Amino acid sequence: MITTRRIRVPSRRATEFIDLTPALQEAVSASGLDDGRLFVQSLHTTFGLAVNENEPLLLGDLASALERMAPMELVYQHDDLSRRQNVAPDEPSNGHSHVRHLLLQPSLTVLVEGGKLVLGRWQSVFAVELDGPRSRELAVQLDGAFLSPPVSSDRQLLEMELARQLLVDAESVATPMRRLVDAGGKRMRPLLAMLCSRLGPLHDPLRAATLAAAIELIHDATLVHDDYVDDSATRRGRPTVAAAEGPERAIAVGDYYFAKGTRLIAELGNRRVSSTVANAMEMICISQIEDVEVRGRYPGDYAGYLRVVRGKTAALIEAACVGSAQLAGAPEAVTQRLARYGDLLGIAFQMADDLLDYSQHSGKPAGQDIRQRVLSLPLIYATEEGSSAPALRELLDSTLGDGEVLEVQRLVKQSGALGRVEEEARQLVHAAMREIEEAGFDPVRADLVALAHSAVDRVS
Repeated sequence: MITTRRIRVPSRRATEFIDLTPALQEAVSASGLDDGRLFVQSLHTTFGLAVNENEPLLLGDLASALERMAPMELVYQHDDLSRRQNVAPDEPSNGHSHVRHLLLQPSLTVLVEGGKLVLGRWQSVFAVELDGPRSRELAVQLDGAFLSPPVSSDRQLLEMELARQLLVDAESVATPMRRLVDAGGKRMRPLLAMLCSRLGPLHDPLRAATLAAAIELIHDATLVHDDYVDDSATRRGRPTVAAAEGPERAIAVGDYYFAKGTRLIAELGNRRVSSTVANAMEMICISQIEDVEVRGRYPGDYAGYLRVVRGKTAALIEAACVGSAQLAGAPEAVTQRLARYGDLLGIAFQMADDLLDYSQHSGKPAGQDIRQRVLSLPLIYATEEGSSAPALRELLDSTLGDGEVLEVQRLVKQSGALGRVEEEARQLVHAAMREIEEAGFDPVRADLVALAHSAVDRVS
């Protein structure tokens, strides 16, 4: 079996050694590769690969060696653009970086045994930036023997339970909710619930599926209400309840599935689980109120943004992880790690979602959050400082038509805020991954890693 993926690697300096080992190990874990090999290839001629020791003094020596080999101040024929054909006007002068690349490799292979990269005690895999700062991309291919992940069977059981729950509801509420559920979606919260339920001695797939379906219905109820508040016409490519059936129906459908999800969880008969999910629902409601209150109050602040995100997005993700483990009788040490994993993952997921407002290929209407004046991390960072900040603040204080929205997007991209947010989201995912790796969680570790990756890979 062979699987592939791409890894985005932002650099911050002209010459930089970037340790890829954690990201490559995560790719192995996410794929479920047990024994085989990982092949990684740079997609840039001034971004090389190497295996060496991750020791600061040594890395300084290596950087000095590259400088001695091809000093920047030398004259390189490659930089004489008048002698080259089909060259863009903004082509950088980087002949030195191409020459330095002779000391590095464009690709390399690392063996994998028992789900771990085979490296010496002091060895690390590096990407070496030679012409930064830039946004780089690596192609990764993994082949060998893969463990069979439980996600596919969990998803089938989950979809059956969701369909069963909608089948018994009155058509006045089931039809609009079925339209949303049948449109698909990532199902991240219920799949996390199904996986984390395997970490306790009382694991019961049917009870786990009931809890997972209830959490998904609660999540979808929040979307029905959000679409009404945001005056959104479509969700997942289909008409929203508010657009198709009217605002009164949207409020009623959302309320109904909040109630139904709560009842399904109560009927499981575990007070700790009921308390965990109820607490998340409280946080969602409070954060939604604050989210609406602060709209348009630019530039906003990081602490306030994080508070809203923790309630609006991370709370239910954390509850899905913790509640399902509690249902299965997992020990407190496990649920505490899952709480940290879910919280970090939820924040990273929302940061990645913020970035989709600047993408034409996400499936989400580009510029939607800007039009609705939602405070998002890219806007917070872009209005903090830099050459774009004054013009951006002035635009955000004006009426935002299509032209103004496009200009806001351009200025935010120009500010470098998108790369900063993406890197922060990935660092949060790395931290979430450490919670899983350090605890083992062997039955579901690879799938929890894969779901964490999916939180930020939407922006790649």
